[in-house]
Amino acid sequence: MNDDQLLRYSRHILLDEVGIEGQQRLIDSHVLIVGAGGLGSPVAMYLAASGVGHISIADHDVVDLTNLQRQIAHTTSRVGQPKVASAAQTMLALNPEVRVTPLAYKLDAAQLDSLVPTVTVVVDCCDNFETRQAVNAACVKHKVPLVSGAAIRMDGQLAVYDARDDKSPCYACIFPPSEAPEEVTCATMGVLAPLVGVVGTMQAMEAVKLIAGIGSRLTGRLQMLDGRDMAWNEVRLQRNLSCPVCGTTQTAF
Repeated sequence: MNDDQLLRYSRHILLDEVGIEGQQRLIDSHVLIVGAGGLGSPVAMYLAASGVGHISIADHDVVDLTNLQRQIAHTTSRVGQPKVASAAQTMLALNPEVRVTPLAYKLDAAQLDSLVPTVTVVVDCCDNFETRQAVNAACVKHKVPLVSGAAIRMDGQLAVYDARDDKSPCYACIFPPSEAPEEVTCATMGVLAPLVGVVGTMQAMEAVKLIAGIGSRLTGRLQMLDGRDMAWNEVRLQRNLSCPVCGTTQTAF
C-alpha cells in the first residue's frame, strides 16, 4: 500500500481483526455484485469505500424515477441511464482507486460459469428467483462464497452460503429450484426505503469479513428482520443431502 492508501484505510488498519494484512486482502479481491438496485446500491458503495480492489456489478435495467426512493447509488440526473453505469460513477466518486466493471446485461448460466471462478465473493442483490438459482449453482460449482440478501415490504433476509465448507447448505437446499415461489416485486408490493439499506449494508459487512477473514460468519444461518418491530429472528440451516445442486453424503448441520 502507498501512503494515500494507508491514510484512506487507516480506520480499518487500526482494527486488530483487519490490520494491514486484511486491508491488503480487500485491495487484492474481486467481488461480483448481482443487482444494482436497492440492495446493490449500499453493497457497491460500502465495498468501494472499504477498498475492494475490483468490483464487477451486473444489472440489465436503467434508472427509473421510482427507484430513487431507495436505490441510493443513483440520482435524479441519471434517470434513463444504465444502473451499472450510474453505480460505477458513484463508486468511483467515493474511491477512484477501485476498478469497476459494469455488466449491463442479465447474467445467464454460461456467463456466470465464466465469471464466478474469477471472483473472491459473490453478493446476490437481485430480485428474481431464476437468477438467484443460477448464481447459487455457479457458486457451488466453483466453491465461491455467496452472500444472499432479500427485502420486500418491511421484511428482510440475510444468509451466507459457502461451498468451501462441506457442511454449508446452499441456497437451493433452503429454496429448492423446483418450488419457485410466486414472484413478488417492489413495484407491486412496495418496500420501506431504509430496509434495503439495512440488509444491503449487512451484506457488504459479511462480504468484507469473508475477504478479510475476520469474525463469525452467517454460514448455515438465516437471519430475518421484521422491520415493523425491528425484531431479528435466526434460523439454523441444514444441508439437504438430496439437494439437486449440492447434495452429497456429507453430514449436514
